[in-house]
Amino acid sequence: MASSGPVTTLVIYRPKAGAEQALGALVQKHLPVLRTLGLLGPGQSMAFRAEDKRSHAVSFVELFQWKDERASDIAHQTPEVMAIWEPMGPLLEVLELRKLEPL
Repeated sequence: MASSGPVTTLVIYRPKAGAEQALGALVQKHLPVLRTLGLLGPGQSMAFRAEDKRSHAVSFVELFQWKDERASDIAHQTPEVMAIWEPMGPLLEVLELRKLEPL
C-alpha cells in the first residue's frame, strides 16, 4: 500500500479554568517533539495563543502537517508524544481536531 502525502491539521485546545499556564507549557513542547521524531510534513508548523476579542477566553491553536496518514497513529504509540498528550487531558475543556483540505 502506498503511503499518503502530508495531512494538514488544525488543533484547538481550550483549557479548563485555571489550566491555561500548564496547558500552554505542554502545547509549546508538542510540535518540537513531533518534529524531532520525524512525524511532521514539509509545511510550516505553527502554534498560537488565541484570545477571543469579546469574551477574552484563551485557546491554543496549532496548524501543522502530519508526515502522512499513519503519523498520528505512530504518535499514539510513542512515549515522548504520550508524555505530552496524556497530561493534557485533565487540563482540557475542549479539544478540536480538524483535517484541512484546500478549497
